[in-house]
Order: sequence, then C-alpha cells, then structure tokens
Amino acid sequence: MRDYKVVVLGAGGVGKSSITVQFVQGVYIESYDPTIEDSYRKQIEVDGRACDLEILDTAGVAQFTAMRELYIKSGKGFLLVYSVTDENSLKELLALREQVLRIKDSDNVPMVLVGNKCDLEEDRVLSISDGVRVSQDWGLVPFYETSAMYKTNVDEAFIDVVRQIMRKEAAVTAEKKQQKEKQKLEQSQLNGQQQSSQIGDNGNLQQGSAGLNGQTNGNASTNATNIPRNSQSKLDKEKSSSESKCCTIM
Repeated sequence: MRDYKVVVLGAGGVGKSSITVQFVQGVYIESYDPTIEDSYRKQIEVDGRACDLEILDTAGVAQFTAMRELYIKSGKGFLLVYSVTDENSLKELLALREQVLRIKDSDNVPMVLVGNKCDLEEDRVLSISDGVRVSQDWGLVPFYETSAMYKTNVDEAFIDVVRQIMRKEAAVTAEKKQQKEKQKLEQSQLNGQQQSSQIGDNGNLQQGSAGLNGQTNGNASTNATNIPRNSQSKLDKEKSSSESKCCTIM
C-alpha cells in the first residue's frame, strides 16, 4: 500500500475543513472554527490500487504562512479551494499556486482546483465559467465545484489528485528506468570500442614484428649472396695479377 500526502490549501472560511471531514468521515461540519493544522488519514482504492492517504488541512490565515511552506514541501498533491460566494478567495489562490510551484520547483505538480459551496446559489458571486477560465490559465488543471453539505464532487476531487500523483510517480519511475538502460547501452558501446582498439593495437604489433623479421632475413640473404661475389672478385684480381706477372716474365 502506497502512502500519499495531500495538502488542502485556500483562504479562511472557504470550507477546506468541511470538504476534508466529509471525505474522510462522511460528516458535514456546519460551524466554522478556524483551523491551524489538522491531519486525517483514510484508506481508499484508486484504479485497483490500495492507497493510504494523509490529508493535511491547513490554516487559511496569513500568520501561518511559514507553516504553510513546510506543508507544501512535504505534500505530493494539492487541493486548492475557493468559495463561489467569495471572489477574493479565488484571487488568493493565484498567489497560493505560484507559491506551490516555486517551493516544489516544478510546473508539473498534482493539483485540483475546487470551487466549494456550490449549493449556495443565492449567495453565488462566481460562476462555473470563472473556475473554468482559471483552470485553463493553469494549464487545464482539473476543476470541480463541490458542496461539503451534500458531498457533491468531494470524493471525485480527492481521487483525481491521488490519480495525478500515481501517474507522476509512474512517469518518474519509467524515466529512471530509461536512463538506466541508456547508461547501460552507452557503457556496452564504450567497452566494445575499447576491445576493438586493443585488437587493432595487437594486430599492428604483430605486423611490425613480421616486417622486422622479414627485413632481418632479407639482410642475411643479401650478405650471403655478396660473400661469394667479393671472393670471386678477389680471385679474379689475383689471377689477373698473376697473368700480368707471367707475361712480364716472358
């Protein structure tokens, strides 16, 4: 069973705790109690794989921004929550997302955009198209409008971010495997080049030895041939000298 840490981020009062408790416990919290930090665990099955989720419900107030950075560093996936009854809560998410991307040092972070309190139609100030527009600006980040009261799209939002985490981990694993195979191939090619170089050096050495032996044999043969010629020349000179002396005597 794999462990996944999901962090719920958003402004104060948007219903982060409500959707988290609804997902984990199936209970709707009506009263608002500002959260500093709450952690929940839940085991679910996603695409046939068992998952153990640790869900961190973070504070939405500004004085806990330092703690928020720690949560972001440890998180693998993020629910960015705003309220459809509060326009400013959506604007705050823009800065929160930039913070997440900066801390994670990546543009590919598992993330879901959540517009909560969709059941409060009379108080709505943000339409579905507003959420869709932000989703498109963020590179088609999955977007859900949820209702913590009626559990509308609550499970779907959490499962979506877990599925993104799983896909990213699978991609990282595949990339590492590919790099390992590439390194193995490069090493094999290098070893082959070294072996070919050694074989070439040995061949040149053998050719050089054969040439040297041939040259030595050739010199010996030449010397052997020259010896009779020199002797013959000396005999010819002696004979000529003898003949000359004989002629003079006569």
